[in-house]
Amino acid sequence: MPRPFRHACRFYPGLLMLAWPALALASGNGADTTTPIRHVIVVVGENRTFDNLFATYIPPAGEQVWNLLSKNIVRADGTPGSNYAAAVQHQARQSGRYSVQPEDAGPYQTLPQPWAGGSFGQRHDLPDQRFDADMPPGPFQISHYAGYGAHTGDPAHRFFQMWQQVDGGRHDLFAWVGESVGFGGENGIAALQPGHTFQGGVAMGFYNMQQGDAAYFRQLAKTFALADNYHQPVMGGTGPNFFMLATGDMGSYQQAGHPAQPPVNQIENPDPAAGTENWYQHDGYAGGSYVNCADKAQPGVAAIRQYLAGLSYQTFRNGNCAPDTWYLVNNAEPGYSASGKPAALGAQKFVLPPQSTPTLAETLSAHQITWKWYAGGRGDGAHPDKEYCTICDPFTYSTAVMTGPMQQNLVDAAEFFRDVRGRADDFPAVSFITPYDSVSGHPGYAMEPSFDGFVADIVNHVRRNPALWRDTVILVTFDEGGGYYDSGYIQTIDFFGDGTRVPLLAISPWIRRPGLVDHTYYDHVSILKFIEHNWRLPPLSERSRDNLPNPQQQAGSYVPDNRPAIGDLLGLFDFTMPRRH
Repeated sequence: MPRPFRHACRFYPGLLMLAWPALALASGNGADTTTPIRHVIVVVGENRTFDNLFATYIPPAGEQVWNLLSKNIVRADGTPGSNYAAAVQHQARQSGRYSVQPEDAGPYQTLPQPWAGGSFGQRHDLPDQRFDADMPPGPFQISHYAGYGAHTGDPAHRFFQMWQQVDGGRHDLFAWVGESVGFGGENGIAALQPGHTFQGGVAMGFYNMQQGDAAYFRQLAKTFALADNYHQPVMGGTGPNFFMLATGDMGSYQQAGHPAQPPVNQIENPDPAAGTENWYQHDGYAGGSYVNCADKAQPGVAAIRQYLAGLSYQTFRNGNCAPDTWYLVNNAEPGYSASGKPAALGAQKFVLPPQSTPTLAETLSAHQITWKWYAGGRGDGAHPDKEYCTICDPFTYSTAVMTGPMQQNLVDAAEFFRDVRGRADDFPAVSFITPYDSVSGHPGYAMEPSFDGFVADIVNHVRRNPALWRDTVILVTFDEGGGYYDSGYIQTIDFFGDGTRVPLLAISPWIRRPGLVDHTYYDHVSILKFIEHNWRLPPLSERSRDNLPNPQQQAGSYVPDNRPAIGDLLGLFDFTMPRRH
């Protein structure tokens, strides 16, 4: 879709921290570190699950990975495997009220033909003719039909829809959700209506590394380290997941920094409209986005809270829903422009008001730790171009950042390529990079290979500066899964997520071993926890998920014994000696 409408400690074998003295390591750029890592660079692409990219990845000898191939869901050639039935999609039915796990109506016999909705250069008003109309009712190889570099449709990936897609861990309603709700009801796209969602089975697509797809990411995984149990932290789309990356928390409707009720037309109502099974009454890019999840009387809330209550463990802070607080669970524009001008508010302004939620930026600045957020297309802030993703720039939601000197740390991505050529001691200790829209890898208006190239450019520039490379980690991930199917375990942490797995690659001389596949449970807040560990920082707030303990997991298990728990990424590293790559 066009951008306005999109949406207790653990011991790790080989990690011998005692090899480094208790004395902190001088960092030269604002503070001391507890590890040899003095620079953390986080690169965030868009909308790919782990199985969407790594479905057929085969790791080096001695490593194991959970993906479609290892589970025998598909074969190396992309065709159905002996366990394909585990991923077959089902239909469902519900009436009257939203359900997280609607009644099963049986499996699809064939996959609904994918559509190219939101796809650049393709027709959006009929099924995508590049794909067969009678494909098996589960995962399919996109590149078998359309090629790795082709523009394809954009799956549904909003909050209440994604809860239904994963269906309590069965992961069998991705196609049905696309067919029954699409992108929602009141989204300003008149052609969308019940039974006509421009979706089909597009969410079941994956790429095949065994046939050459995503070759650069395959190379990075073989050379450095991969996490196959890393997740988007929030069910749904781009905005809330970026906000969680910046705060470990959710945004909320506020007035002068205090909770307030949003305009009625911006409140979610996922209960089915009359005469439909699953067409939400009030949801869409110009419709509902806020939820008071402490109030079980609010539409959709009771269903999720009932699901949480049925878990075998207590979720974080009993769901982490404060009273009388309306949380943003879908996309809304920032409360400030890129230049710091407050945005207009009102019923027809789909804007998250300026936020008082504590951010990583404030903590870093308070501890004199240098940082920058490099955003593609941001320019000087006064004149961002069409390549700039506003909702991918989460510090622009913050009053503390946008009304003071920290605003100067928000710069265009082009500045990274200047900074990386300078002295290592002058490079930011912590930096985030978001691509230009056209190279973000987002399905629809961008292509995955373009993000591969963007990442390669960043990695190559860092490695050409040896003084910088020797004490840096580059973390490459995706904001969220984009609604694509994934077969991995999901840990329910609170009312808001986690969501599906997304890839995480750690690129550094300090990775534990080349080709490592780390199974520790992580999500975006793990990046915050690593930064906090490395620079001895406290959690961002009482509410933030960085208060959660590190997972205690049995060998070979993907499920923490001490749920809810989120790792701090230390399982990816060995700080006894750097590796040569």
